[in-house]
Amino acid sequence: MPRQTPERTATLRRYLMCRPTHFTVDYAINPWMDPTQPTDTALALRQWERLHRTYRGLGHTVELIEPVPGLPDMVYAANGATVLGGRALVASFRYPERAPESDAYQAWFRAHGYREVHRAAHVNEGEGDHLVVGGRVLAGTGFRTSRAAHAETARLLGAPVVTLTLVDPRFYHLDTALAVLADDHVMYHPEAFDADSRRVLRTLFPDAILADRADAEVFGLNAVSDGRRVLLPESAKHLAGRLAEHGYEPVPVDVSELLKGGGGAKCCTLELRP
Repeated sequence: MPRQTPERTATLRRYLMCRPTHFTVDYAINPWMDPTQPTDTALALRQWERLHRTYRGLGHTVELIEPVPGLPDMVYAANGATVLGGRALVASFRYPERAPESDAYQAWFRAHGYREVHRAAHVNEGEGDHLVVGGRVLAGTGFRTSRAAHAETARLLGAPVVTLTLVDPRFYHLDTALAVLADDHVMYHPEAFDADSRRVLRTLFPDAILADRADAEVFGLNAVSDGRRVLLPESAKHLAGRLAEHGYEPVPVDVSELLKGGGGAKCCTLELRP
């Protein structure tokens, strides 16, 4: 008997994004960055604008934070904070090149009426390593966010935290190795995690979509889902097919220029959860 395709329901979301006005790659803090290779800021802006228009066309609300000169990675807004229950936990970055971004994000949240705005005391790179699924936070560690940050996240955001350890430096943030699709469903690349984390993921999400190396290496897992529509790189064609088999509507986007900095659609998108 053929498997019945699940019915998926989209939920309108509110996002925070930052235009790549100052985007370039003039230092290397992840394996995807190569300062010897040219970047095209105008192309990055066009790709970002299309991503922004796509969200709005799907009915989502998009807030903007002003880009700061000298902070080329600020376009990767997901790294700026984790937002849950009206609380904003602002990032503390591992590398000094990105550290000043914290001030900009903290100021934005305070100016926009958030009742609780906390600056992380431990290295914590926001939604890069903290993904909310259902009532819990999946929290990555191994390359950027410190393990000590996970307990702080649980305390300040009032949600249980599940620690997952990343072992492949190409997938240095959790959001490059795992994407939340719905409150009870994810997709991930098993080889990006240690054995204990793989066991945890199999237990929590027995029906997860597993991404192969080819789709992971084009940042197919750096995706954004509203519960039905899933924005992912247009080059992740096999993964798009798997999503369709599971009842999702893949929405291919071209973020190839922004990938030069080690980020895709999800990296550019911070969800503002009420």
